[in-house]
Amino acid sequence: MSTPTAQALGRPGGIIRLDPVSLRAKRFAMLTTTTLPLLGTTATAYLLATGNYTRADLGLFAGMYVVHGIGITVGYHRYASHKAFKSGPAFEAFIMIAGSMGAQGPLVWWVATHRRHHRYSDREGDPHSPNLHGRSLTQRLRGLWYAHMPWMLSDQESRWSVFAPDLLSNRRLMYYHRTYAQWVCIGLALPALIGFAAGGTLKAALTGVLFGGLTRIFVANHATWLVASLSHAVGSRPFRNGDRSANNWPVALLTFGEGLQNNHHAFPGSYRHGVTWLEPDLSGWLLAVLGKLGIVTDLREPTKEEIEKKRRQTLEAPPIPPTAGKG
Repeated sequence: MSTPTAQALGRPGGIIRLDPVSLRAKRFAMLTTTTLPLLGTTATAYLLATGNYTRADLGLFAGMYVVHGIGITVGYHRYASHKAFKSGPAFEAFIMIAGSMGAQGPLVWWVATHRRHHRYSDREGDPHSPNLHGRSLTQRLRGLWYAHMPWMLSDQESRWSVFAPDLLSNRRLMYYHRTYAQWVCIGLALPALIGFAAGGTLKAALTGVLFGGLTRIFVANHATWLVASLSHAVGSRPFRNGDRSANNWPVALLTFGEGLQNNHHAFPGSYRHGVTWLEPDLSGWLLAVLGKLGIVTDLREPTKEEIEKKRRQTLEAPPIPPTAGKG
């Protein structure tokens, strides 16, 4: 995705409005990467219902889901967006390629969108807040749905030079951004090749791409989108962050810790989203191990004093209003 031609919007800053050509291209890309996985998942559901699958198919789904999850949570999010740790070129290549295979958009677009979300969390300018659509039940449900998917079709875009200038000047990271489409295709071809190697038939290759490719993308991406929608509406809020971010454990389990949104918004630069080690944060646990092995370095996290200070501030703050927006 090239830098969009656009006219600048008024406040809040760093947002541009796409011209008609760029908007059509964006919507075509988004609809393609959401519709094709849906069709593949429908086919997979039929295979599961009729028993026409193998253990290799299930293994491909599970294995590729883990690679996908690590790529997005560790690579795109904690490494590229928040610089929560440092890495050498080899591990960086793995997490950037794995994240790209997730088909959630090119790296710079993803990072700029996410950083904009943090700057304007649950306020005007947030690209995917569920809390800006009103207070009635119907309006809240509409907001949840918008934050889950339709926001991706908006004519507004985050300006890369404002939200991701460090990536634009990083030659290695820009390589993965420019070759995004290539890695998405490889993410589909790889399970097909593994399926063929395991089963020795074209049918095995087809079920491999259905389970490890399209269905994996569908399930993993909807889990990620729950972070933007459900984890900004439902869950616990141990920290007062000025928004509606919440710790939603079921979403955290599906997304390797990303559903611990309240913790994350309290300490966005931390490599782990679990403030305590009991909170479900698979990516944080993995990075802790990789840090011990020396594969990653400079793991950032809040001190106990900073956590306790934030807790005290939360206890002393007035209650959070139920939601924002009209209604």
